[in-house]
Amino acid sequence: MITPLKSAVVDWNWVPSGSMKPTILEGDLVLVNKLAYDLKIPFTTRHLSQWGDPARGDIVVFFSPSDGERLVKRVVGLPGDTIELRDDVLVVNGVAQHYSVRDPRPFMGDLFEDRHPIVAIESLGACDHYVMVLPGRMAMRSFGRVVVPRGRYFMMGDSRDNSNDSRYIGTVSRGAIVGRASAVIASFNPSRLLLPRVKRFLHSLKLDGA
Repeated sequence: MITPLKSAVVDWNWVPSGSMKPTILEGDLVLVNKLAYDLKIPFTTRHLSQWGDPARGDIVVFFSPSDGERLVKRVVGLPGDTIELRDDVLVVNGVAQHYSVRDPRPFMGDLFEDRHPIVAIESLGACDHYVMVLPGRMAMRSFGRVVVPRGRYFMMGDSRDNSNDSRYIGTVSRGAIVGRASAVIASFNPSRLLLPRVKRFLHSLKLDGA
């Protein structure tokens, strides 16, 4: 019973990297709703029925178009959108997204990549969520207009300067999307001998648990 349920209805994904910080941390086990958009044949990406599509701001699990690895990123561009990045400011259809800078100190126990990270809330359309930039790291902080092709999506990590996303691997096809990530089931800190982060158990991925 567990395997068919995991393959067709729900799934879970261990997150080994910090590309979605501060929303998702290394060592988080995220719950994936595989019925969020469609029903697939178990153990395949073939659709039996489809009733929705990813929305801008959704966190999704998908197979990378470059090597087939399962990745967890945020949808920032829908089919037909134009996407730009100007000094780490995301521009969607010609509109620069709004940012509210936050004090990084409450996050510093988990943000160890850089001594001076910048944490902000990005208002991505109707979706407010945390993003982080790492000024001390070499990264692609700007690119020109990209038109998202039909049937494809532009993905980015919330840790904008530490993410292997559509800037490098290209846009992601609708069929490669496994489902929507909605919550952290459990979390274990890889930098502290896998000690459990109890406060992150059953933690919503929406901002402030909303």
